[in-house]
Formats: sequence, structure tokens, C-alpha cells
Amino acid sequence: MAQEMIDESAAATELVTITDAALTQLRDLLQKQGIPELGLRVFVQPGGCSGMSYGMGFEDHAEEGDAITHFGGVRLFVDSVSARYIKGAEIDFVDSLMGGGFTVHNPNAVSSCSCGHSFDTGGDGGSARSCQH
Repeated sequence: MAQEMIDESAAATELVTITDAALTQLRDLLQKQGIPELGLRVFVQPGGCSGMSYGMGFEDHAEEGDAITHFGGVRLFVDSVSARYIKGAEIDFVDSLMGGGFTVHNPNAVSSCSCGHSFDTGGDGGSARSCQH
């Protein structure tokens, strides 16, 4: 698992890991998009019922300050602001009777909402809002 840094000031340790199940799902999604060179941007933003919420989206290039981690030919992009909140997190894919999807196991979260998309690190990440999932 190699990691390249666009900005040398970003942390040198691995920011985010991905399980085999999530990697398989991500590869399948990229193939369905017809653009296998796309990567996955993982970010956090203020909002959600616990103060911060996770976001993910396809990305074709890095932005200045991004950390880029490679897993099995797939790139994960994390911006420097989000890195502070998700350092050491693991992206997983869960499949359940109520539906499946990507989820983030974040060791920095001191609490999270039952929706699974919102968390709190105990810092000044934002104000809590009602869960919209």
C-alpha cells in the first residue's frame, strides 16, 4: 500500500484504509461508470445529527494538499482538513437486510448517530442537526 503526498505538510502515516469488501464494491462501481481511472474522495463536512458527516464521491484528479493512498489499483483522495478528523479510519462495505452501503469506522469519533453517516470527535467540528438519512 503506497501513499503519495501532494502536500508534504500532510501526515506521513496512512490516513484511511479500505476493507477487501469495500475495495471489491468500489472496483465494481468504477467499472460500471466506464472510467476505471477514477478514484474515491473521502471527506468530512459540518452537519448531520452528531456535528460532522462523511462524504464520498468519485474524483479524477488530486487537489493541492490531498493525500493519495493506493489500494489494489484504486486511489483514495483525502483533503488536509478532512484528514484531521478521519486519520486512521477504515472504509467498509456492509450488506444487510435493510440495505447495504459504504460505511466509515473512525477511531476519532467519540459518538455517532444511528444513521451511520454522522459523528462527533469531541472538538469544534460543527453544530448538530437532525438526521436526514
